[in-house]
Amino acid sequence: MRRIVQAECLEYIRTLPDASFPLIYLDPPFNTRKTQQRRRIRAVADEQGSRRGFGGKRYRTEALEAPTYPDRYDDFLAFLAPRLEQAHRLLTSSGSLFVHLDYREVHYVKVLLDQIFGRKSFINEIIWAYDYGGRSKNRWPAKHDTLLWYAKHPRRYTFNYEAIDRIPYLAPKMAGPEKASRGKTPTDVWWMTIVPTSSREKTGYPTQKPLKLLERIVRVHSNPGEVVLDFFAGSGTTGEAAARNGRGFLLIDQSPEAIAIMRRRLAAFEPEIIVANAPHPVPQAG
Repeated sequence: MRRIVQAECLEYIRTLPDASFPLIYLDPPFNTRKTQQRRRIRAVADEQGSRRGFGGKRYRTEALEAPTYPDRYDDFLAFLAPRLEQAHRLLTSSGSLFVHLDYREVHYVKVLLDQIFGRKSFINEIIWAYDYGGRSKNRWPAKHDTLLWYAKHPRRYTFNYEAIDRIPYLAPKMAGPEKASRGKTPTDVWWMTIVPTSSREKTGYPTQKPLKLLERIVRVHSNPGEVVLDFFAGSGTTGEAAARNGRGFLLIDQSPEAIAIMRRRLAAFEPEIIVANAPHPVPQAG
């Protein structure tokens, strides 16, 4: 399955059968109480332009349409709880759920997930640390997100150790040449940059996550041929990570802008596209 669905996620996932997915990754709104938007521009050759580029050529910049969404909830847990309950229902007996949040709500959601899955099903708190952007002068700068990993069964879940990508030793001479050449496995703190503004990976979606982050999760916590679910799909990073690594995907988002970005981004994988918010679900060519 390679499918993109435009729908309100709770309405759609309630129609899916029990125990359908071995891996669910969710990057819900963070309740920042802001409107999320990423400014997008395009450089156009113009002899009168205000920017100078390679070889002395001049350019002007044009603003492009930028996806936006309001990230404000009066009762965030009331919004998230029924969706997490559905995620628990949809996981296979050896399945894993990853919920990606930041410091604002993660501690409340951790307690909520303990109630839904049971405390024994909590496996890891993973810190995604990045060193990018402005720095506060009146507190320690917030430069990390948190991923909560819960397993449907606390002792039976997919963890493909050999699929873990290796990272360099901080002190390779102390590790020795053999270990240094092989690298080491990451801990529960993952140092990765955000998607750079000038990167080819950049889609313009305001909260896009790095492909490398999702590829690590997909390779280690699912198997080739399985289908990964993401019902806060956004820019479609989960789908690209799944498809690149021989997995299927089901991506759900109610935003037409997100669907348009995913359609372009994942076109090479020929996904089925369904508009489920229509009076009758309408499949569309990918």
